[in-house]
Parts: sequence; C-alpha cells; structure tokens
Amino acid sequence: MKLPDRRQFLHLTAGIVTLPAFPHVAGAQAYPTRPVRIIVGFPAGGATDILARLTGQWLSDRLGQQFIVENRAGAGGNIGTEAVVKAPPDGYTLLQIATPNGLNAALYPNLSFNFVRDIAPIIGIMRTSYAIVVHPSFPATTVPEFIAYAKANPGKINMASAGNGTPQHIFGEIFKMMAGVDLTHVPYRGGAPATTDLLGGQVQVIFSPLPESIEHIKAGRLRPLAVTTPTRLDVLPNVPTVGDFLPGYEGTGWLGVGAPKSTPAEIIDRLNGEMSAGLTDPKIITRIEELGGTVLGGSPAAFGKIISDDVEKWGKVAKFASIKPE
Repeated sequence: MKLPDRRQFLHLTAGIVTLPAFPHVAGAQAYPTRPVRIIVGFPAGGATDILARLTGQWLSDRLGQQFIVENRAGAGGNIGTEAVVKAPPDGYTLLQIATPNGLNAALYPNLSFNFVRDIAPIIGIMRTSYAIVVHPSFPATTVPEFIAYAKANPGKINMASAGNGTPQHIFGEIFKMMAGVDLTHVPYRGGAPATTDLLGGQVQVIFSPLPESIEHIKAGRLRPLAVTTPTRLDVLPNVPTVGDFLPGYEGTGWLGVGAPKSTPAEIIDRLNGEMSAGLTDPKIITRIEELGGTVLGGSPAAFGKIISDDVEKWGKVAKFASIKPE
C-alpha cells in the first residue's frame, strides 16, 4: 500500500482537527431554529417583565424566531430562576435577571441553586432608578414631611414591595434605619400588584423601580417624593434625591439576561451581539430613558462582574442592617 506523502498527511490531519469544532459554529450560526422562552420570575407589568418584552421583541425581529416571555412569579424571583437553572443549556430557555437575583443570593442561604455559579450572564441591559412614591392623598409632599408623619404615626404606614428581599424591601429597610422611622412592610408577589394596591390606596408608599411607576407619576396618579439615585434624573428633573435629606442614601438596580450554565459560548456570544446592537438603536435607548433607566451593555464577563459585586455588596448591607427575607 502506498503511503500518502507529507503534504497529503498534513492536509488530512488538519481536516480531522478542525471537524469537531464545525458543528458548534454551524449550530450558533443557525440558532435559533425554534421559539425561545425568556423566563421572568415576577408577574406581568413589573419592571423585569417590561424589559423582557422589549428585549424579546427586538430579538424576535432580528433573529426570525419568537422570543416568548413566560412569567413564573413567586419567592422573590427564585421560582423562575430555578426553572432556568434546571432547563437544558441549549439557548432556548433564558432568564430575565435583575437586582433581586443578587439580593436572593445574599439573603437566602438554603436555595437549591447557586445563582452566580448556575446562571451564565449574557448581557446587562439597563441600570434601574427607583423613587419613593406615595398615593396623592397621602399627607406628605416631601421626604422631611414623610419622615415627620411616620414618626408621629409609628407602624401605621404600609410600605409595599415586590416581595421579601426585593430591592423595594431592602431600599425601604435602609430608609427606615437611616430616618429612624417605623414602616410596616407588606410584601406582594411582584411589583405590579403592589403598585395596583398603592393606586387604590390600600398601601401608602413604595420604593418603586421607575419602569413600574413612571407613567403613573406623569399622569398624576402617584406622587414622587424623591429618587434613590445619587443625582437627579432627567426624566424627573424637579424631584430631589433621598440623599439630599439623608446623606449617603443611595439605591439603584440593574436588569439583564442570563442562561443556564454550560450554554455554548457561541450562543451566548451571538445573543450578546444581537442585544448589544439593540442597545445602540435610538428607539431602544429612548424607551430605556423613558423608563428612568440608563443603558448598560458590555460583555458577558462585564455583566458577571456587576452581578458578583452586587451579591457581595448586598450581603454586607443585609448583615449590617440585620435584614432578613422573613
């Protein structure tokens, strides 16, 4: 039998070496070939849900397959997260992730999953601003008036939140500690039902993410007392910051997208690229700003650092302030 010469041998072995990588590349280029689910761990109408639908529509238009938002509310977002953790790591189940995921990792020691380890970050989409909002009938129009009223009526002001351990809860607890007031925490299964009850007057105040409350503020259905950001916001230029009255107070959040760990890097990079393109689109930028947010963007690694930094930060805050998920 005649053996191949050296050039033929190198040509053949080169083909053998490159073949195993080809299916992954081809799979990433073809992805998605069927509808993709974006799991949201909170009810429809909340900040996380609003952004998931904005993201899903963009991806559907760009990639030619439906990106369907599926709400799995409960346990401060942990039910939705667990569903994604257990899903096949094939790019067809994604998680709309937000600050509560980082808070849960810091506050719940006995979860069946490790959020930082078990969810692969894809991209951070938006930095979220919050505001102290009250019903228009509430007898306070400023933070000092609110604090004075709360001190005169300890335990009689109901502070709603999207659930135990959520940013609304934590930001409220920090406010209570710094202002020296007693507010009664009323947890809901999401921000949307909490806001509904605030509009109806069943509760009196929410430390609300602006995507959930900005339209009600503009329509006069809710009254903002202050924003939780370090500086005033362009979308609410006449509203002061909480820090103007309680120096050092600050609270912001973030929203982004993740996937089960072991999801192929090619698919994560494809999704990151498509969503990065969306974050340069003037219409998307305008919508995020209308919601009181700012664009994040960046690589999966950059978003991963935001998440890990937040888990560490909120762990320290919760320990210092003795905050528990109840």
